[in-house]
Amino acid sequence: MTALDHALERTVLIHARRETVFRYFTDSERFAAWWGAGSTIEPRAGGAVRIRYPNGVLASGEVLELAPPDRIVFTYGYEDPAKPVRPGGSRVVVTLQERKEGTLLHLRHELPDAASRDQHVQGWRYQLAVFANVVAREQHAGLTPAVDALFAAWSEKDEGRRRAALSAIATDDVAFADAFSCTAGIDDLVHHLAAAQMHMPGVVLERSGDVRQCQGTAVVDWIAKGPDGAVRGRGTNVLLLDPDGRLARIVGFWG
Repeated sequence: MTALDHALERTVLIHARRETVFRYFTDSERFAAWWGAGSTIEPRAGGAVRIRYPNGVLASGEVLELAPPDRIVFTYGYEDPAKPVRPGGSRVVVTLQERKEGTLLHLRHELPDAASRDQHVQGWRYQLAVFANVVAREQHAGLTPAVDALFAAWSEKDEGRRRAALSAIATDDVAFADAFSCTAGIDDLVHHLAAAQMHMPGVVLERSGDVRQCQGTAVVDWIAKGPDGAVRGRGTNVLLLDPDGRLARIVGFWG
């Protein structure tokens, strides 16, 4: 390998645990989910790395270091001889650090010249966005049932069942804010929903459409119906998810 004196660095916060994130560097099916169908990786020092982009471009290299769940190093280059970086002609170093919000991924791609480095900047912007979303979709696969449970809790009159429902889907310090209240923690939210039932008797919330999620933040529309089934209001909730897939912050917008 020639000298790799030029490097680009990127970081991205992924709302999932390190062990979940690292599997996408050691399991070929997951590896292919963020690179392209047919991509594979052998999770061992000296193991082959094969990347098949959706447009048919092929790249390859080998694993140099593997230290789960903290670090992986592999070489990378294109099989097309017209490309400036050939197989094994660059080095990618990925480190994962735990954060309260999830996993901070730091990527360093070392290349032989400035032109090659600059050509890869936008590619990594895109590829790491794909990566973060693929991991988040797995981590938060149960998000839609959790959102439905949240809306159902608004009309649950029994305090014990309301508390149990919220505790199953939200963090202990979950924050909630909308035009009518701001709360901190499960206990505060439990009592706020009791007050909402008093001021809006018989009103129920229902999800309207699919939950949309991007890198640990979700958006869902809802409708508020009165006891007669008539629509009394509409709105949108923005949800911040913790690395275990629970609701950490809820912001409601009445529309």
